[in-house]
Amino acid sequence: MSSTTGPFSAGPIDPEEMSPAERYRASAERRAEAATYLGAFIRTLDFELDDFQRQACRSLQEGKGVLVAAPTGAGKTIVGEFAIYLALQRGLKAFYTTPIKALSNQKFSELTEKYGPGNVGLLTGDTSINGDAQVVVMTTEVLRNMLYADSATLGDLGYVVMDEVHYLADRFRGAVWEEVIIHLPSEVQVASLSATVSNAEEFGAWLDTVRGDTDIIVSEHRPVPLWQHVMVGRRIMDLFAGETTFDEIAPPVEEDEQQPAAPGKSRDAGKGRGFDVNPDLLTVAQSESRQSFRSRPGPGGRGQRGRRGNDRPVRGAEPTGVRPASRPQVIASLDRMDLLPAITFIFSRAGCEAAVAQCVASGLWLTTEKEQRIIAQRVDEAGQDIPPDDLDVLGFWTWRDGLLRGFAAHHAGMLPTFKEVVEKLFADGLVKAVFATETLALGVNMPARSVVLEKLDKFNGEAHVDITAGEYTQLTGRAGRRGIDIEGHAVVLWQPGTDPTAVAGLASRRTYPLNSSFRPTYNMSINLLAQFGRSRAREILESSFAQFQADRSVVGLARQVRSREESLAGYAKSMTCHLGDFTEYARLRRELSDAENATSRTKSRVRKSLCDDSLARLLPGDVVDVPGGRAPGPAVVLSSDHTSREPRPAVLTLDNQLRRIGADDLEGPIAPVTRIRIPKSFNAKVPKSRRGLASSVRNALRENRPPAPGQNRNHDFGRGAALPNQEKRITELRRALKAHPCHGCSEREDHARWSERWWKLRRETDGLVRQIQGRTNTIAKTFDRVCDVLSAYGYLEDAGDGRLNISPDGQRLRRIYGEKDLLISQSLRLGAFNDLDAAEVAALASVLVYQAKREDRGLRPRMPSVSLETSVDIVVKEWSVLEDVEEENKLPLTGEPELGLVWPLYKWARGRHLQDVLSGTDLAAGDFVRWVKQVVDLLDQLAKIPGLDPRLARLCAEAINLIRRGVVAYSSVL
Repeated sequence: MSSTTGPFSAGPIDPEEMSPAERYRASAERRAEAATYLGAFIRTLDFELDDFQRQACRSLQEGKGVLVAAPTGAGKTIVGEFAIYLALQRGLKAFYTTPIKALSNQKFSELTEKYGPGNVGLLTGDTSINGDAQVVVMTTEVLRNMLYADSATLGDLGYVVMDEVHYLADRFRGAVWEEVIIHLPSEVQVASLSATVSNAEEFGAWLDTVRGDTDIIVSEHRPVPLWQHVMVGRRIMDLFAGETTFDEIAPPVEEDEQQPAAPGKSRDAGKGRGFDVNPDLLTVAQSESRQSFRSRPGPGGRGQRGRRGNDRPVRGAEPTGVRPASRPQVIASLDRMDLLPAITFIFSRAGCEAAVAQCVASGLWLTTEKEQRIIAQRVDEAGQDIPPDDLDVLGFWTWRDGLLRGFAAHHAGMLPTFKEVVEKLFADGLVKAVFATETLALGVNMPARSVVLEKLDKFNGEAHVDITAGEYTQLTGRAGRRGIDIEGHAVVLWQPGTDPTAVAGLASRRTYPLNSSFRPTYNMSINLLAQFGRSRAREILESSFAQFQADRSVVGLARQVRSREESLAGYAKSMTCHLGDFTEYARLRRELSDAENATSRTKSRVRKSLCDDSLARLLPGDVVDVPGGRAPGPAVVLSSDHTSREPRPAVLTLDNQLRRIGADDLEGPIAPVTRIRIPKSFNAKVPKSRRGLASSVRNALRENRPPAPGQNRNHDFGRGAALPNQEKRITELRRALKAHPCHGCSEREDHARWSERWWKLRRETDGLVRQIQGRTNTIAKTFDRVCDVLSAYGYLEDAGDGRLNISPDGQRLRRIYGEKDLLISQSLRLGAFNDLDAAEVAALASVLVYQAKREDRGLRPRMPSVSLETSVDIVVKEWSVLEDVEEENKLPLTGEPELGLVWPLYKWARGRHLQDVLSGTDLAAGDFVRWVKQVVDLLDQLAKIPGLDPRLARLCAEAINLIRRGVVAYSSVL
C-alpha cells in the first residue's frame, strides 16, 4: 500500500520554473506515458489532468486498486472513467456503482453519449437496459445481489468503480458497500471514489488488507477557490478577515490539538491554526446581543427599553437584531453581484416550494426571452406524454411558470422527470436559482457559482440539530463550476443569534471521519453460510471495515486501562485509614448509595409500568382526563394500543385535536371517567365528525355518566412487591455503616473523597475493559446471534459437527433483499399472501416496504377488503413476535409494518386516477412514485424466488403490471 496526500497542484508545473534536469526528466516521462493506455486516454480529453488524477490513473494502469478522496467538484470521477477505458481496451467488463438511482441514470446518460448505447447498460431496482454490456452502471445493491446469486454477468469483470464510497457510513444502507468490497473476486480492480474524509489512511489500510495492493490518493485542493460569506440583511460580508479561501484554511495536522482559539479566531476542531473572523461581523453580533438584552422583560414583566406591559413592540423601539433578507431579496442581491446561478439549501420540501412561489410572486425574472423560449420547449417536451389530468395534480403549470422565470425547487417529493428537467436546465445555465433539500448534495452533478445556506440547523426526524462540519463541506462544495467559474462562493444567511466564530469553525473544520455502519443481516448471514459455511463466514465478517476499526480502537483502550490502573494504586494508598479497612467502609457507602438509587428507580419503574398498563387497557370510547403533555384535559380514546411496549393510544381532545398520549403525559395510572359510543360513520379526518364526537364527550361529562362496569382496569400485579425488601436492605446498610471502625475517623471525609475518586476511576476502567471485550470479534458475535434466530425459525438446520444446512425456507430468504427481509420471508411462510388478488398483493407488499415519517403515523386504517385485513393481521402479529425474539437476542429490531401506503397503492392498482389516489393523504407525487417503485422491486424479487408457488409468482408479475403505469411508468429519467 502506498499513500499520497495533497495539496496537489491544479495542473502541470510551468516548465520555466523547472531546472534543466527536471525538464529532461519530465519530457522522458511524457514520452513514456504517451505510449501507454493512460497516454491514449489523455489524448481523448480536452483538458490536462491534475496531479492527483494522473497519479490515481497510473496506479490503476499498474494493476493496483485506488482510493481517491477529494473535495466535491475536484474531478475524481475522471479516475473512474479511466478504469472504464482500461476495461474497454483490455476486453474486460467494468461496473460503475452509485448510491442512488438518480446518479446511476445521470452516469448512464454520460457514458452512453461517450461510448455509444451498445456498449453501456443500466441496472437499478426497477430498470434493466442492456445488462450484458461491457460497461454497466448500477446501484450498489444490484451488484451485491449479483455477488450473492453468483450471476453469470460477473464473468470477465475486470474493474469496479465505487462512486461516493463514503456512503458506507450510512446507517441504513452502508453495509452494502462493505459486502461488495469483501466479496468481489480478487482479480477485480476497485477504484473507490470518496469525498474528503479525515481517516482516509485508515480506510485505505483496510482496503489494502481485503483487496490487496491499494494506493491512497488524497487531495484537499479545490480547483475553483471557495470564498466564505455571511449575508447580513441585504449585505454580503466576508466571513474571514483578509483573503482566505478554502485551501488556505485547511489545518496542519501536526500542530497542537489542545491549544484553544483566541476570541474572534476560528479553530479547526482544535487543530491549531486560527483565522481572524471579519471584525465587522463580530461587531454586528455584539450589537445584536446588546439590543436583545435591552429588550428582555424586566422584573415587572416590562422590557427595559421600548416595550409596554403587554410585551408588544412600540413605535420608536430599538430593533432586537438584523432583519434577515427575504428569499427574493437574497436572489436579487446575488444577481446584482453576479453570483448566480445559485443553489439555496432549505431543509424542508415545503420551504423549497414556498421559496419558488415567493420569488414568482415578487415579480423577479432571471431569464431572457430567448432563454424562456428554450425552457418552454424543453418543459413542454417533458410533459407531452403526461395525461392532461395528471398535469394539474402534479402542479405542472406552477412548476413551468417558475422555470420560465429561472426558479425551481429540487427535492425527493418531486416527480423524477421534473427533477431531471431541473438538473439539465440548471447545468445549461437556463435556470439560475434552485431551492433544494440536502439530498441534492448526495452525488447529483449540479454545480453552481454560489451556494446559500438559509440555516445551520435541520430537523433530523426527531429534533432540530446543528449541521456537522462534514455536511457543511458537502453542501458548500457545490459552489464553483470547474472550467466556468474563476471562484465559488458559500453564503450563510444571518439569523438572530448567529455566532460568526461558530460559522467560521464549521467552514474551517476538516474532521469528518468515515465510520462503518456494517452489521450482519439475516439475508447476508444466510448467503454467507450457503456459499462458505459457518467457519469461513465468520472469518469473512471479521475482515469487515467495522471490525477493522474496532480492532484498531482496542489498542488505544488498552493503553488507557494501563494508565488508569497506575492511578488506582495511588488513590488506594491515599485513602488508607489507621482505624480499619477503609476500602470495606467505602464499599458499604457505595452499596448504600446504590440501594437508595435502585429503590428510587424501582418506584419510577413501577409508576411507568402501571401507566403503560393503564394506557394499554383503554378502549375506543373511553373518556379520560389527561393531566399533562400536549393534550391536557378530557379526551376520548379513538383507537387502543395494546401491542406496543410503550402504548400510545390515539385520542380526540375537546378542542377537536387528534393526539396520542403516552406515559410521559401522566402522573400515575389513568382510568376512564366515563364512556361514549363512537359512531361507525365517524371519520377522524373530517372536522365535522370530530366536532360531533367532542360534543358527545361534553354531554357525557356534563351528565356525569359513570364508566361501564369493570372499567377500573388498573392493577399492580405485584409490581411493587420488591419495595419492602429494598427498604429493609437500606436500613441494614445504614446500621452496618455506623458500626464500622472507620465511621469514627476524624479524617473520614478526606478518605471518602479519595475513595470516591477510586470508585469512579474503577468504574471507568471496568467500563473500558468491557469495551475491549465487546469490540473483540464483535461482528462475528452478532453473526452468531443472527444464526441463532435463523435456527430458531427453522431457516438453518443443525448438520452436526457445528455445521449448519440451509432449509428450503432458508433458500427462499437468500433471494429476499431489504430491511425487513426475515419478516417478508415469514409473511410468505405463514400464508399472508394467500387468498389475495393482484391488487391486494401489491397493497400488502407496501406494508413491508413503506416507511412513514414519524409525524405521519396515525390511526390504523380499515383495510380495503376482509382478505387483506386478515393478511395485514398476520404480518403485524408476526412482526410483534419477531421483535421480541430480536430483543431477547440483542439484535437490531425490525421496523414496524407501515399501513399508510395500503389505500393509495390499492386504488392505484385498481386503475384509479392519480388525484383520487393522493386525495386525503400527505404523499407528494414524487414520494408516491418512489415508494411504488420500491414495491415493484420487492414484487419482482418475490416473483423470481426459486420454488415459489406458481400462482403467487404469477400474481406478483400481474401486480407489477397493474401499478407500473401512468406517472410511475413515465417517471423514469430515461
